[in-house]
Amino acid sequence: MTLTDPLDAKGPLGAAAPAPPAVPTGSPTPVFVSLKLALLRNGLRQSSGRRAAYLTSLVMALLFAVLQLLGLVLLRGTNHVDALVTLLTAVLALGWAVMPLFFPGGDETLDPTRLVMLPLRPRSLIAALLVSSLIGIGPLFTLTLVAGSAIAVAHGAAAAVAGVLAVVLTVLVCVALARAVATANTRLLTSRRGRDLAVLSGLFVAIGAQFVNLGAQQLGGENGLSVLEPAAAVLRWVPPAAAVDAVQGVSDGAYGVAAAQFALTVAALALLMWWWRSTLTHLMTTPDASTIQAAAPRERRSPGAADTPDASGPFARLLPSGRTGTVLLRTLRYAVRDPKTKSAWVTSLGVGLLLPFITAAQGNGSIYWACWASGMLGMLMYNQFGQDTSAFWMVAQTISSPRDAYLELRGRALALLLVAVPYVAVAVLGCATFLKNWSAAPEALGIALALLGSMLATGAMTSVLAPYSIPQDSGYKNVVPAQAGIAWISIFGGMIVGSVLCAPVLGLTIWLHVSGAHGWLWVVFPLGAVYGAAIAETGLRVAAPRVAARLPEILAAVSKG
Repeated sequence: MTLTDPLDAKGPLGAAAPAPPAVPTGSPTPVFVSLKLALLRNGLRQSSGRRAAYLTSLVMALLFAVLQLLGLVLLRGTNHVDALVTLLTAVLALGWAVMPLFFPGGDETLDPTRLVMLPLRPRSLIAALLVSSLIGIGPLFTLTLVAGSAIAVAHGAAAAVAGVLAVVLTVLVCVALARAVATANTRLLTSRRGRDLAVLSGLFVAIGAQFVNLGAQQLGGENGLSVLEPAAAVLRWVPPAAAVDAVQGVSDGAYGVAAAQFALTVAALALLMWWWRSTLTHLMTTPDASTIQAAAPRERRSPGAADTPDASGPFARLLPSGRTGTVLLRTLRYAVRDPKTKSAWVTSLGVGLLLPFITAAQGNGSIYWACWASGMLGMLMYNQFGQDTSAFWMVAQTISSPRDAYLELRGRALALLLVAVPYVAVAVLGCATFLKNWSAAPEALGIALALLGSMLATGAMTSVLAPYSIPQDSGYKNVVPAQAGIAWISIFGGMIVGSVLCAPVLGLTIWLHVSGAHGWLWVVFPLGAVYGAAIAETGLRVAAPRVAARLPEILAAVSKG
């Protein structure tokens, strides 16, 4: 038997040892493309629900894209269609830039830190990521929309060739922009602040939808598409809209301007690739806080030092003493720190202040639309215990009598009123200034305060009678599937009852108008404020004993998520 050195190149019989497997040195692009397809395929295999959701979104996106394509084709040859496609391309690129910030969990491949351990150079890595990013619903939707834009303005063989180039450049710029933004903000998006930003995306979507609606109404006016010309005159030099506008330039024979716009788009693509490569190199070679030990040990605290927030701050000194002040402070801290609660607050504040001014800008303005502010903030009183999720059991341990329940509800209502009263006043006075209708401000403010009190009263009751759980594993779900019916009953039933409770103040206002007693309309303000406070207090006192009696049922309902 022959003994050999394990490091010897020959085997025991003198034969050459098998060579190690060759390390692939080709482009990683085919591998990344196959991995992207495998991720899509395996994701669809996880559950029938996920597969149905993906297929539904795919069909809806394609249907919308095809309709847009047909609409743009039908606009071919229409005056000012070049302004429309230029603005449309700019808005599309803006969407690609901001979507990774709002929906970082939509594509797991947007996180390049998963590739840190791979022996790849940045140049080959970004090329592979760029090509694999072209697979998906978003790129397909963008391709269809940009192709329709190019067809709408392309006239002649030269313009058709320019249109193909514009479509390719626009899709590449959009995808590279999204990738560069996601890479530059990877550590933000994977932190709690990033998750908060994603949860708050609903506010931006709601505000954006209102502005789109307002813009669409402007297009239907007498001027038509011509109202887009001032914005298009600026955006035609902003990539990638410049590439689409260059197709119109080729159709008109302005070859020099079109060449400059194409060159600007190519330069923008190169700049994005360079920025993407730089941020990717920095991200994959620089350690983050999780891999670096703290520079100095944490300061040791005495055993008696509490980990709870300091309750002796200047703001806390202004709060009522006892349980009411404690609950008030806790509710406000939830509004600042909890992502779900923060999302509800910010969305209500934004939409409630935006809708009155949007309706006024559309020509249907009325100072009474300021009551949206009361309605949106009043809805925050609904499902109070469900907002605490499973942590409500800690609160439930401190409720042993109707008095405890009343103080708990009163503290939550006061926290809401602390923000709602000045907010509603600003909304009403802002509408009065915008509409130049100061004489109607007192009655509108009185109705708004009465509606706010009614919403607080019905919110306290529905929180007891129809509580439901809010899931914490998703930033976009506000009710578990099994309790959707309870949520609808709670919200819409409470809104209807709240509107009915506000009827006395509203009836008084109508009677003063009909009877011609306009000089007495100012009394609606103090009466509305007093009535709102009285009805809110009544609702809290009626709901309190029911909280104490139904505490186990409430706890079971809000803990199902």
